[in-house]
Amino acid sequence: MNISICLLMSFAMLPLAWAQTAVPADASLSSAQGSPAVDAAPAHVSNSLHFQVKSSFSEAAVLFGPEAERSWAGPHWEPEFLHPHPGAGSTPDIQGAVFTVQHGTHKSIWVNTLFDLAAGRMQYVAFIADHMVSTVDVRLTVIDPRTTGVDVTYIRTALTPEANADVEAQGRKDRDSGPEWQQAIENWQSRKKTP
Repeated sequence: MNISICLLMSFAMLPLAWAQTAVPADASLSSAQGSPAVDAAPAHVSNSLHFQVKSSFSEAAVLFGPEAERSWAGPHWEPEFLHPHPGAGSTPDIQGAVFTVQHGTHKSIWVNTLFDLAAGRMQYVAFIADHMVSTVDVRLTVIDPRTTGVDVTYIRTALTPEANADVEAQGRKDRDSGPEWQQAIENWQSRKKTP
């Protein structure tokens, strides 16, 4: 569910994915330890999701800032901003924003490296210390005056071979999250229209 970019929503599902992920049958295992062999290369995966938003381009673009995403991404997406500092009088949905998101016992650190509403481009880099680094790249396109296409690409890299199964599981979830993101935004739009 995250951009959030959710951005952002898929990071919130990490603890669940970790709990449910078995090591793939073709993974290199240490027979003595039952864990990935130390000489295994860290996993690196790239997956994209695609969906449409029933909004104009400019209305859709603002939905993919970390603060704006709170409105539709669900209760698991609770960014805590380090910059800009809360109460600074400006929106935290800016290029250069730095924030953290808690995922069970793990905390990820996010940096908004690109935030161009006019071009419909947003990019985030997120990492969980000693586990995983991710980039989230969001690109919006005009389908028609009331419909916007959304393409999100996640690139995830394990920081240790022990994180390989998690990276691969998250990659599969990323690829399949388009309908979930679209439904979350449509649900929020419906709630917003209800008096």
